[in-house]
Amino acid sequence: MTDMTNELLYQVALTLIPNIGPVQAKILLQHCEAEEIFHAKKHFLEKIEGIGPVRAASITSFNDFCKAEEEIKFIEKYKIKPLFLSDVAYPKRLLTCYDSPTLLYYKGEADLNSSRMIAIIGTRSNTDYAKHITDKLVKELAEHNVTIVSGLAFGVDALAHKASVKNNVPTIGVLAHGLDQIYPSEHSSLAKDMIKSGGGLLTEFRNKTKPDKHNFPSRNRIVAGMCDATIVVETSLKGGSMITAELANGYNKDVFACPGKITDSKSTGCNLLIKHNKASLLSEAQDLILAMGWADTKKTKNKRQKELFIELTTEEKIILAVLGEKESVHIDEINIKSGLNSSAVAAAILNLELQNVIVSLPGKLYKLE
Repeated sequence: MTDMTNELLYQVALTLIPNIGPVQAKILLQHCEAEEIFHAKKHFLEKIEGIGPVRAASITSFNDFCKAEEEIKFIEKYKIKPLFLSDVAYPKRLLTCYDSPTLLYYKGEADLNSSRMIAIIGTRSNTDYAKHITDKLVKELAEHNVTIVSGLAFGVDALAHKASVKNNVPTIGVLAHGLDQIYPSEHSSLAKDMIKSGGGLLTEFRNKTKPDKHNFPSRNRIVAGMCDATIVVETSLKGGSMITAELANGYNKDVFACPGKITDSKSTGCNLLIKHNKASLLSEAQDLILAMGWADTKKTKNKRQKELFIELTTEEKIILAVLGEKESVHIDEINIKSGLNSSAVAAAILNLELQNVIVSLPGKLYKLE
């Protein structure tokens, strides 16, 4: 067994220890390497905060390495990429999540750390309205070098993946089961198309893991955590999409929701997210592009020079100087950097907006026109 395979053996085994989940594994790895965990003394382990005697006993008594060996054989046979927390190819955005998966299994070529990652999710029983929106959004986003992530489920997930393949956008399906199967089975050909077109399939579950109900919330946290923003296209008040939106909010990620009729039960979830300020209203891809600061920064001289023909107050000039430092600036940062009181800032911003010198973005952000 090579050193690399030996290292992987302990990394896989770490995910098999009873009572040790991603949070505890992360704590352990702050103190020692994966292999060292299995050779550590019980009294050392139980003193680690968050581990204690019960979990320490689970570690020291573990000897089920045959399952880890079986997984490695599967990985090698099907050319699957195992991604441990410390791997350079591991999704970096997930590392900021407290419960990031200890080990991921990946089949595909899409960059899990591409510069712009967007999750598109929604109900499993979508309407024609959702299909129209999803197709339109992906087509518009295709111009902005994004990677689309979803859960390969029926409904909006599948629509997002299909639209991505159609528009040559890399798309990643995050699974709630092992890579030895595709669930639902009806999406087997779609999964193959995603991989062929430069996308991929990602999961934290070993092969032979069935798509049990309790695996889906775990899958959803990966979808939310590995993306810059999550778009909820259509959903009722209950379901996986609402869970994913809540998780994204908990990770301090941007969430967007497409509004629907107040009489439409399949839009109640989206409308509620917007109503409670848990999601920004999204009517087109440009809303997201502006909010994320991904708009083309190239401005014509005419646009940049327009303020020369407008008489500006001292306060307005100070605000423009602050906004000129980067693509978009939050109102709190404007207040701090300008040194003006909040009422003076508010008045200056209002005048600048009325004169079309600056524009407001979702999330109390402002940018130069």
